[in-house]
Amino acid sequence: MRHFTLEQAQGLLPEVEQLLRRAVRLKQVYDAAETEAHAMQRQVEMAGGMRINASRAVELRKKKDDSAAGVKEAIETIQELGVQVKDLDTGLIDFPTWYRGEEVLLCWRLGETGIAHWHGMDEGFRGRKPIDRDFLDNHSGDENN
Repeated sequence: MRHFTLEQAQGLLPEVEQLLRRAVRLKQVYDAAETEAHAMQRQVEMAGGMRINASRAVELRKKKDDSAAGVKEAIETIQELGVQVKDLDTGLIDFPTWYRGEEVLLCWRLGETGIAHWHGMDEGFRGRKPIDRDFLDNHSGDENN
């Protein structure tokens, strides 16, 4: 597993943000197509087997397949960089790092201007703490810090 200094994570953030925004957008496309497909199915069930618009059903299936493939590709690319995608709906990601000899996570969410928080491995978003002078003095991408 790759570990980052704060500077390395900040430097990678523009590329990761672009990929994450793409994944979030494609997930929204997928969700919209899924919602419409379910609505079509409910309409057929409630009408006792009426005919569906086959071309629209095929179009929705293609939208879902294409957007799902795009989401998967974007997430895999982010993960290959060593970054963890935690929540695609909120655009939450973590960068593994070391603080006082313990593995912790630099935490960032879409809309934030930079990486300003960290949390322990088991704390999650609710356990976020601000990056302060102590953190800056005692963290590194190297386990031997």
